[in-house]
Amino acid sequence: MVLLSIALGVILTLLGVIGYAVSGGESVTALIPAFFGIPILGLGIAARKESLRKHMMHAITLLALIGFAGSVRGLSSLLNMLSGVDVARPLATVMQSIMALLTLGFVILAVKSFIDARRQRKLASESPQ
Repeated sequence: MVLLSIALGVILTLLGVIGYAVSGGESVTALIPAFFGIPILGLGIAARKESLRKHMMHAITLLALIGFAGSVRGLSSLLNMLSGVDVARPLATVMQSIMALLTLGFVILAVKSFIDARRQRKLASESPQ
């Protein structure tokens, strides 16, 4: 999960920078994915240290969940756009949708990882020494 979190941070940062560049630098809001990606990347790098891993992964997952909550509305706009309805800002719709899907996928995998880790700890504590 650590490498996945670092990858998510890099991808979100690139998504924000590319979105900002493609939009011609018209709006700083195009950088929102990067505003999530940079801290996720930093926390992911910190999570490589075993003693910090659990806390960093929980913080990354919280950031990803907040990122998903903030970008999920892009998915409904994307569905409208794909069905032929004009949307006000197509680039923003696509960027929000990508961020929503990436962060949702990460949160799902992180929760599964947390559950698996808890099961492993429980099994280890129950097994005879």
